[in-house]
Amino acid sequence: MRKSAVLASLGIVTLGGWSEGTAKAQIASTPDEALQRELRGLADQHHGKLALYATQLNTGRVVALDPNQPVQTASVIKLAILFETMEEVRTGKAAWDERLILAKGDGVSGSGILGLMDAPLSLTLKDVLTLMIVLSDNTATNLAIDRLGLDAINARISWLGLKDTHLYKKIGKPATGPMPADQPRFGLGKTTPREMAVVMERIGRCQLEGPYVEVTGAKAADIEAKDVAICNVALKMLRAQFYRETVPRYLEALDASETGSGIANKTGSLDRVRADVAIVAGKSGPMVLSIFTYENADKSWTVDNEGEVLIARLAKKIVDAWSPEGLDGKVLVPGLGLSPVRPGVSGTSK
Repeated sequence: MRKSAVLASLGIVTLGGWSEGTAKAQIASTPDEALQRELRGLADQHHGKLALYATQLNTGRVVALDPNQPVQTASVIKLAILFETMEEVRTGKAAWDERLILAKGDGVSGSGILGLMDAPLSLTLKDVLTLMIVLSDNTATNLAIDRLGLDAINARISWLGLKDTHLYKKIGKPATGPMPADQPRFGLGKTTPREMAVVMERIGRCQLEGPYVEVTGAKAADIEAKDVAICNVALKMLRAQFYRETVPRYLEALDASETGSGIANKTGSLDRVRADVAIVAGKSGPMVLSIFTYENADKSWTVDNEGEVLIARLAKKIVDAWSPEGLDGKVLVPGLGLSPVRPGVSGTSK
């Protein structure tokens, strides 16, 4: 049984206008040169640097400005932690309802609320990941890293074939053990816009590790239904993103807590960095936007920070060009309404 049939059996259907063949457009990307010139014009006005990669998954349209530039991840690296958790839940190495303990002294500064809570405190793994994604909670992130292990997260990144993405350490804690020579430059983690788009696309398309062999009957249905359930949990977190001053800023009027949101995203912020990686469910097809501003002159922590406003303006340009009729949150479900495609990866199963 194909995943598309299982998705349909669960009430998740592909859009009529997106045929089996359109998903294959992912293989043959088409640069949108006119749009790219517009984006470059906006980038040239910025008091800082920009790296960007965006694609519409059903058409293969692409815009890219320095998409392979290694950049500081800030909290965007939490997408890789989320993906590894999904894989471990899938294989039974972890469970959403298992309990993690916040102990005294675990709290770190920065975004989130766990550091303000009285310890010890018991939370489910799902609670921890929800706080990590929705509020970008740094203490929750460290709990997740402790549970999964840095080595497992980085092994998953390597399995995905990502060459310039790495999680170096926990947040607010010094790096331990032998570190790559570039760790002081990047701090918490490094990535590129193109590589982080790969992680977000796999979450959206529900492309977990496997199996991608042909199986039939109840066994196939059970496997695929489990995948969809895991991906539903992750997408629900990403759609509930609290920080919406970047990609969603000019695109969506819904509050993140409302149903029907057409954007699932994860932001990252440092004094001189603003970033957002998002799935945007356009009526003409889903898009992945991966936008990083860095070495920014504006280091303010306000909603009008220049880097944040630039990301919002770029996202608006892209979505208006590729989906002029706007967003459709109904298709922001596992698979994104697209036919399944076996993703190419350079690694092997763990």
